[in-house]
Amino acid sequence: MANFYQLLESRWRQGHFISVGLDSDYAKLPECIKTSSITETIFNFNKTIIEATAEYCCVFKPNSAFYEGYGLEGLKALMETNRYIREHYPEIPIILDAKRADIGNTNSGYVKAAFDIYLAHAITVHPYLGQEALKPFLENKEWGVLVLCHTSNPGAGEFQELKSGGQEIYKIVASQVSQVWNENQNCGLVVGATYPAQLAEVRRIAPDLPLLIPGIGAQGGDLAQTVNLGLNSRGNGIIINSSRNIIYASGDSDFGEAAKKEASKLDQAIFQFIPEQFK
Repeated sequence: MANFYQLLESRWRQGHFISVGLDSDYAKLPECIKTSSITETIFNFNKTIIEATAEYCCVFKPNSAFYEGYGLEGLKALMETNRYIREHYPEIPIILDAKRADIGNTNSGYVKAAFDIYLAHAITVHPYLGQEALKPFLENKEWGVLVLCHTSNPGAGEFQELKSGGQEIYKIVASQVSQVWNENQNCGLVVGATYPAQLAEVRRIAPDLPLLIPGIGAQGGDLAQTVNLGLNSRGNGIIINSSRNIIYASGDSDFGEAAKKEASKLDQAIFQFIPEQFK
């Protein structure tokens, strides 16, 4: 069975670089589909989005917060969603955006939840506790581990751009993950499109690592600049996330068709910025 990075590479080779963020908040879903339980409503919404966008994306990325917020019904929807992707779109990997990190013993529980219960192929994690604590994530070559480096939010620089030994912390994270933590070739970094200078620096420090890039669309990141700065030497290496712009493209019964249109538009827009030698 292919691991996370093998699946990802396959999608890149087909020219797809979009992460469809399944940030499906029950309160924001079209009223026309709210005819059953929270679990069934969220799952049915996700199923429609998945079927509409699968041909254009390289990963699906559910954010666990949008499911945890609805308790057991939300978590059941997350499990059913990921199981559906595994069964019907096994070629597309799942990133669980959960931003986990704790001491080693606790992380073992997070690992079991992410990969055995929620059936993810990869997970986002915090670097703050260090490599030793994150070993339960890092030690399995089958799993992708995407480490927060320079995030897309306005306050990201409060700590991430502080200097230690003359170097910004986000650069230290990029260097450590790339040169030390990536022993099993299963690491990547999370870098926001809203900080192009920092994105360029991360790509310079970590020339080969996959970059999960939020911040395009609603947050205002520039697509052309992001593609140009984020690509690696092989003309791939980027996972450009879009959540709200795709899944909430319509608030009516045509939400699936609208999501497909937005995903197709973004897919084509990214592809036009890929250098000719890589197409």
